[in-house]
Amino acid sequence: MQIKIKTDKFEFKAELNESKTAKAIYESLPIKAKGFRWGGEIYFSIPVHVEYENPKEIVAKGDLAFWPNGDAFCIFFGKTPASLENEIRPASAVNIFGKIISPLDNLNFVKDGESIIVERD
Repeated sequence: MQIKIKTDKFEFKAELNESKTAKAIYESLPIKAKGFRWGGEIYFSIPVHVEYENPKEIVAKGDLAFWPNGDAFCIFFGKTPASLENEIRPASAVNIFGKIISPLDNLNFVKDGESIIVERD
């Protein structure tokens, strides 16, 4: 399953994994939301709720994750305020449900409060 994540100026393609989290999010698309920055993370609330599924405390650059504590879609591309040394650490455990497969550099230019659209590709 592939999706597109669009901001005001950029578009990113991502591949979803086979998890229950990925399927629930894919079925809810399209989603339009206001994105927020937390260091090297962009996150936004989505109308999906799933419980923890193989939760991770540390993620990789480009990972897409769902934060069950806030029903949030998270895009990780760098260190967050919770990171120690060079790790990428969410605020708390997340379900990884996919990965960005296009270049990540432009994620640095997405502004806090910018509109984000997630749709099937």
